[in-house]
Amino acid sequence: MFDRISRSWDLVKASASVLASDKELMLFPLVSTGVLLIVIASFALPVIGLNLFGAAGVHGHPSVLMYIVGFLFYFTHYLVIFFFNTALVAAAMLRLDGKGGTFGDGIRIATSRLGSIVGYALIAATVGMILKAIQERVGFVGKIIVGLLGVGWSIATYLVAPVLAAKDVGPIEAIKESALLLKKTWGENLIGQAGIGVAFGFIWLAVAGCAAALVVLAIMSHSIALIVTAIGIGVLALAVTALVHAALAGIYSAALYRYATQGEGTDAFDKGMLQLAFAPK
Repeated sequence: MFDRISRSWDLVKASASVLASDKELMLFPLVSTGVLLIVIASFALPVIGLNLFGAAGVHGHPSVLMYIVGFLFYFTHYLVIFFFNTALVAAAMLRLDGKGGTFGDGIRIATSRLGSIVGYALIAATVGMILKAIQERVGFVGKIIVGLLGVGWSIATYLVAPVLAAKDVGPIEAIKESALLLKKTWGENLIGQAGIGVAFGFIWLAVAGCAAALVVLAIMSHSIALIVTAIGIGVLALAVTALVHAALAGIYSAALYRYATQGEGTDAFDKGMLQLAFAPK
C-alpha cells in the first residue's frame, strides 16, 4: 500500500517536472474549461425552455426531446474535452521527445485528427446515454453493475487520446489499440493501479480541507468581506488544483503510452519508474 502511494508521488513529481519546464501546457485545460462553461450555458437555456413549456417529460420520465438534447450535450461535452485532451497529450509527447511542444502544436495535431475525435465523441456520447438510460430503469444492484460497466469503458479507452495524438487512425481503431495496449502492459490488474490519481486524491483533500478551514475562520470573524474573500480564495485554489491535475494527467498518459509502445522512459520518467507504475501480469 505504502509502496503504491510512494510510486504515485514519484509519478506526480515526474509529471510536474515536465509541466514546470513547459507551463504553456496549462493552457489546454484552461481553454477547455472556458469552452465547456460556454457549452453548459448554451444548453441550459433550451433545457429551461423545455421545462417551462412542459416538454421535458411527464411523471419523472424524460421526453424524447429531452433525450435528444441530452445526447447533443453529451456529444458536445465529450468533443470539447477530448479535443483538448488530445491536443495536450500531443504537445506533451513532443515535449517528452525533446521537440518543444507548444499550445499551437497541440491544437494543430488535434485539429488534424478532428474527424476521429468527432467519431469518438459520438461513440462516447452513445455509450454514456445508453448507460444513463439503463441506470434510470434498474434497481440498486443494477446501478452498481452499470457503474462497473462505466468504469470498464473508462479503463478500456484510457489511452485513446495518446493513440490519436500519435497516429492518424479512426476512433474504433483507437479504442481497440487502447484496450490492447492496456491489457498487454498492465495485464488483468489495472483496477487499483490508479497511478497519479492516488496522489491527487490526497492533494484534493488537503486543498479542500484548507479551503473549508479558511471559510470557517472567516465566518467566525463575522466579516462579510472576509467571508467573500475566503470563499473566493477557496474556489480559486480548487480551480487551480483541477487545472494542474488535468495537465499532469495528460503528461502522465503521454508517458505511459510512450512506454507501452516503445518500452522506453524519458529524462523525467525513467524506465524503472514506469515499470513499477504497472501491476504485474
